[in-house]
Amino acid sequence: MNKRIFISAVVMVVISLGMLAPLSALALGITSVTPRQVVNSVDNTITISGADFAADAQVSLSTYGNIQTTFVDAATLTAKVPTGLPPGIYTVTVLSGGTSVSLNNSLVIVVPTATPITPEPTTPPEPTSTPQVFGRPQLALSTYRISGDYIRYGVDFNLVVRLQNAGQKTAYNVQVVFTSSNLTPLKNGGVDVVGTIGSDNRAEASQQMRLTEPLYGQNSITADAAVTYYDESGTAYSEKFTLTLPVESSGGYVAASTATPTAMKNSQLVVTQYSTSIDPLQPGLQFGLNIVVKNMGNTTAQRVIMIIGGGGGGGSSGGTPQPGGVSGGSGQFDKFAPLGSSNVQSLGDLAAGATLQVTQNLIVNVSTEPGAYSMPITFLHFDAEGNSISDEQVITLLVYNLPKVDINFYTQLGPIYPGQPNPLPLQVLNTGKRMAVLANLRIETIGGLVENGTLLVGSLEAGGYTTLDATINPNAPGPLDLNVIIDYTDDFGQARQVTKTITLDVLEMPVEPTYDPNIPTDGGQSGGGEFIPTEETFVQKAWRFILGLFGLDSGISNPVLPTLPEEGAPVEPVPGGGGGGGVIIGPKG
Repeated sequence: MNKRIFISAVVMVVISLGMLAPLSALALGITSVTPRQVVNSVDNTITISGADFAADAQVSLSTYGNIQTTFVDAATLTAKVPTGLPPGIYTVTVLSGGTSVSLNNSLVIVVPTATPITPEPTTPPEPTSTPQVFGRPQLALSTYRISGDYIRYGVDFNLVVRLQNAGQKTAYNVQVVFTSSNLTPLKNGGVDVVGTIGSDNRAEASQQMRLTEPLYGQNSITADAAVTYYDESGTAYSEKFTLTLPVESSGGYVAASTATPTAMKNSQLVVTQYSTSIDPLQPGLQFGLNIVVKNMGNTTAQRVIMIIGGGGGGGSSGGTPQPGGVSGGSGQFDKFAPLGSSNVQSLGDLAAGATLQVTQNLIVNVSTEPGAYSMPITFLHFDAEGNSISDEQVITLLVYNLPKVDINFYTQLGPIYPGQPNPLPLQVLNTGKRMAVLANLRIETIGGLVENGTLLVGSLEAGGYTTLDATINPNAPGPLDLNVIIDYTDDFGQARQVTKTITLDVLEMPVEPTYDPNIPTDGGQSGGGEFIPTEETFVQKAWRFILGLFGLDSGISNPVLPTLPEEGAPVEPVPGGGGGGGVIIGPKG
């Protein structure tokens, strides 16, 4: 009896274990990941086999995170390993229904040329005395085709490629990924797992696809087939093939006729060129603005009105102008203002393609600062049907504030003679209303030698001045031109100059008379007494120069010597003489 009870208990335990086994098999788990090794140069699709996978299952890789996951069934998931992941050994984790399960060291990522990483040590092969001949699997595209003659929009088709292993070794875990910008893969996401292809064997991969959108005017499209596989040692290889697929050119669609555009008739006025009568413009200057207008349209512009500064018309209704006139007073005139007439001008009619030159007199406001100012211009005109057209444009005017200086001598010049240094007391005076910043001043001439003829002027306040004491040594008598040049930079950074020409009158060098007793002074009736001019010495010239600097008489003075009386002539005293008792020697009578 005890033996029967024992046997019954054993049977109950076995039955209970048999009932629990299916329950444990249904628990969430991962049995394998294929392929076990992939390369990081292309996108790869791995297959995760296991149990109790739900539709919300998510696959993740250690140190990277979640990857794109596709639910196939409760025992199969596919996931896309993106390009560029660092090589290494990864743990694959599946999160499904709030529960996660991992398979450690189940995926190896390598670079295409890298030595394969083996996650687990393997038993080394027994050494052989005969060296092995190098070999590898090499998959090539043998042929490819589509189901049907052409690809048509709205009709699914199968793309079939035939691969041939032209290498010396078997290709394992062969996988083909189909991609195209014009095609959408169906059912398996564009990934077809072929499996194993032996040396010199062939295998086919098939992918169901459809056109993403209609194609017009194209006879073919392209698709890429990326193939990845491994050899027996786990070394990864990849190939990429570009496939050209025929497309039905008509696509089953009738091309709609293209409407011929009707040429619209209108007029369009454009400012093609403009200039000012004064350049450069400065505050306070009056100038004429010359504008060249061209009708760029294909019909005549009628009753053209030009408004300087911008404006508009009095409105229209159904193409017919309404009372209200032209509005030209809404523009900005604080920088430029019309002068002599208003800012509105009637230009008449302007035919298609014709040009017209118009002048508007303006003045630059004295308070305008230097700068570039835009000026709107509006052209109001009508087409052949009486429709009002407004063409608005903008031109740009540059306003400068150039320095105003006077260049002259600060004291009156004395007589200037050739061959000797003569003073040039030069002065530069700022006559403007603001500070002027000037650079170098220099004096140039071709008729003499200038000494101390340069000066760095710098900043001059309004009404300020600076002086330069130069000297000039003329070469010859006559007019002598002095060119005074001052360099500076304007408000827009451009190099400019202030120039003035001063003309000097160089005199003949005077000759001092020399006394000759043999020349009679009274018509030959008496003895000599006249002086013959003689040339001045250097000391005499220097003395006269010093006298001139102090404002004294520096002219040449010839001494008047008395005429000696003839021999035997009496000497008479001068009447009224006194004091010193001097006498005048001269002939009697």
